[in-house]
Amino acid sequence: MPDIESKITIEPFRDHHWLSFWPIFSEIVAAQESYAYDDGLTQDEARRLWIEQPPGRTVVAIDSNGAVLGSAKMGPNRPGPGKHVATASFIVGSANRGGGIGRLLGEYALDWARAEGFRSMQFNAVVETNVGAVELWQKLGFEIVGRVPEAFAHPRHGLVALLIMHRYL
Repeated sequence: MPDIESKITIEPFRDHHWLSFWPIFSEIVAAQESYAYDDGLTQDEARRLWIEQPPGRTVVAIDSNGAVLGSAKMGPNRPGPGKHVATASFIVGSANRGGGIGRLLGEYALDWARAEGFRSMQFNAVVETNVGAVELWQKLGFEIVGRVPEAFAHPRHGLVALLIMHRYL
């Protein structure tokens, strides 16, 4: 496999990225397999949900032709006494899965959180049937610390668990 890092760059999300990212976002949300977002979201609603405000950050993965392949958003998991724990969310278009883009975005988020002084990172709702994501996060050092049974209505598997995953930085 060619060195993906030489072909993909991670850069801050800018206004002009939205039009390229919207089809990826809407594809993932419409599938209803990994995000508990309403599939009837308008572009404006989706944009407000996805684009993090400071102290958070949203980034895109861009190929050498400038095409948006995926995105990540990251920031504090909770305010106040919980603000030392980061969280992040990731979307990679179905046409680009399995090529290392999720790993690059995950590593970027971990590096960002470390540099910002967070002590750990927690994912609050990883759908247990999203095996690729669960395996990737485990490879990046996350542990499953909780399981909420029947918390996600999957279109093919019915009611499945949401996993809470955590790792120290």
